[in-house]
Amino acid sequence: MTRSTRDVILDHLRRRKQGDLDGDIRENYHPHVRLLSAEGVHQGHDGVRHLAAILRTYVQDGDYQYRQVLVDGDVGMLVWSGRCSATDTALHDGVDTYVVRDGVLVAQTIHYSSGSIDDHPDA
Repeated sequence: MTRSTRDVILDHLRRRKQGDLDGDIRENYHPHVRLLSAEGVHQGHDGVRHLAAILRTYVQDGDYQYRQVLVDGDVGMLVWSGRCSATDTALHDGVDTYVVRDGVLVAQTIHYSSGSIDDHPDA
């Protein structure tokens, strides 16, 4: 049975919060996934790893707050924030969108802004 869009997104979020990037990629991403972010257009599992590595430069310990998950058919949206006290970094205005087909992510957009924790204490 194919997983629903919500099931895929929630598993993706759970695995990322646990630091399980490899499991997330294996279970939730199509091998030819398309990813769009301020870093450009990336494809495939290598693209997922590349963008995850960039995100880890801001928040090493996976301290994320998932504020809202919306799903309609094969499209989902996540509103999120993150913080890392070791680097005094806050990520805010995080919004990711997802397209899920046949139980895996086939497309994702990623947006977030960064700043000091002092500038964004609620992040």
